[in-house]
Amino acid sequence: MSRKTVNEICAALPGAEHSDPWGGGHDCWKVGGKMFAVIGAMNEAVSVKTDSVELAEMLIEAGRATRAAYMHRTWVAMPVDGDPEELRHRLEGSYRIIRNALPKKFQATLEDF
Repeated sequence: MSRKTVNEICAALPGAEHSDPWGGGHDCWKVGGKMFAVIGAMNEAVSVKTDSVELAEMLIEAGRATRAAYMHRTWVAMPVDGDPEELRHRLEGSYRIIRNALPKKFQATLEDF
């Protein structure tokens, strides 16, 4: 998988919006104004949210992810050239976590996922 493929997966999610809030070539993906994935300008890893600190720690200990710099402990950085199925699963999971925390009224405006 590549940065391009990660961006394609994110772009296909209902209501997903791309931005570069810090400038310099970051790929930041948001739904309802809340970030669910970000690829740094200089590295080839995508940071995603997990549903718990324990899951994040497990992924890090298993060598499937690293700690996401500057993010809460529930976020991990996944290599974009890692297992494509797991990366898609983590991207979609992060999207769901953020989407489900949005106001119900806004969620109702999004297509089913």
